[in-house]
Amino acid sequence: MSISAAAIALAFAGSVAAAPSASTTSKTGSKSSKTKSSSKKAPKLSKWQQHVLEVLKHAAPGDEYFGRMKMSYLGINNTFHEDAIRAGAYTTDPRLVNSVQWADEALNAWAKKYPQDPQLARSYFLAFQMYRKVWTQDAQQKAWDYANIVIQKWPSSFFGKALKKDLSIGYTEHYFASPVPCAVLIASASGKPSPTPSPTSTPTPTPTPAPGQPKVEILPVPCLTPTPSPSPVPTGSLSPLPSTTPSSAPAAATATPSPSASPLRNI
Repeated sequence: MSISAAAIALAFAGSVAAAPSASTTSKTGSKSSKTKSSSKKAPKLSKWQQHVLEVLKHAAPGDEYFGRMKMSYLGINNTFHEDAIRAGAYTTDPRLVNSVQWADEALNAWAKKYPQDPQLARSYFLAFQMYRKVWTQDAQQKAWDYANIVIQKWPSSFFGKALKKDLSIGYTEHYFASPVPCAVLIASASGKPSPTPSPTSTPTPTPTPAPGQPKVEILPVPCLTPTPSPSPVPTGSLSPLPSTTPSSAPAAATATPSPSASPLRNI
C-alpha cells in the first residue's frame, strides 16, 4: 500500500470514530426535550378554575343526605321553593309549617357538618323567602336570622347582595297576636273585675324594635269564646227504660164493609 493510500484510510477511520452513532443522538435528543419540558411551568389557573377548586374543597357531596328525612340539598331547596309558592301572600297552615320544618332540620344538619359550603347561601335564601310568609313569631324571627347569616358569611354572593338590598329597604315582621278570652275583654271594657286571672298583656300593634332587630307588626285576632263541654255521662249500667209502645200491639181491626143491600125491584 502506498503512503498516500494509507493516509487516506487513516483519515477515514478517524472521521468514522468521531461521528456519534444514531442511537446516541436519539438518546441525547430525548433527554434534552425532557429537560426543556420539565423546565416549563404549569399553566396558571383562571379565577373560575380557582373558584371551582375552592367550592369542591368545602362542598358537601351531592349524594349525601341530611336530617331525619334524609334530604339532599336539592330536596331541601325544592321544599322551601315549592312551599313558598303554596303559601301565597302569607300562611299559618300547620300542614305547610310541618313540611317546612323537616327541610329546616336537614338544612341545619348540613350547615353543621359543612359550615363553609358555598351552596348553603342559596338554601338559606330560599328558607328566608319561605319563613317570611309564615306569620308566626318563631318563623318571622327565623327568617330574619337566616337573612343575616347569608349577609355575614357570603356578602359577595348574589344571595348576599340581594338580601342586603332587601333589608336596607326595610323589613317588618308580621305575626298574629295571641287570642284572648272574650270574657276578659268584656270585663276590662265595663270596668268590672275579671272573674278569671288576667292574661299577660298583649303587645301593642307597633312595638318598639329591639336593637339590631326589625320592626314588628302584630295583627289582632278575634277573642275566644269557650265552648261548653258536654255534661259527663255516668259510667254505671243503666236499666233500659220501659217502652211506651207495647211490644205486641194487637192488629188494628179493619171493618169490612157489609154488602150493600140490593135495591128492591117492583115485580
